[in-house]
Amino acid sequence: MSSLLVTFKLDQLGEPREYSPPADRVIEGDIICRNWDVDSAKDGKVRAGVFESTPGTNRSIKGETWEFCLILSGVAEITEDGHPPVTYKAGDCFIMKPGYTGMWRTLETVRKVWVMA
Repeated sequence: MSSLLVTFKLDQLGEPREYSPPADRVIEGDIICRNWDVDSAKDGKVRAGVFESTPGTNRSIKGETWEFCLILSGVAEITEDGHPPVTYKAGDCFIMKPGYTGMWRTLETVRKVWVMA
């Protein structure tokens, strides 16, 4: 029987899926994103992994997605539409709820653990 305990082995993530945000959402910079899917459950409706982004600014639109984030390294400034910017760095956690829209500005390459539902 396989284990029901999943460990994030941050030094053994393997090859990431590399991509850039959609061009119509990029505001500044030549952003490169890397994503490592670690696990999923409930028919893929709950997913978890590690994400990394190089510096730049882009529009962030959550749609119907709920996302928990734990910043592992780097610095990002996130500005929800109609609200002041909030700066996050290593050790900080936050949740972006369904319907969230705003700006994600990566000041120093950011790596985060994420859980989406």
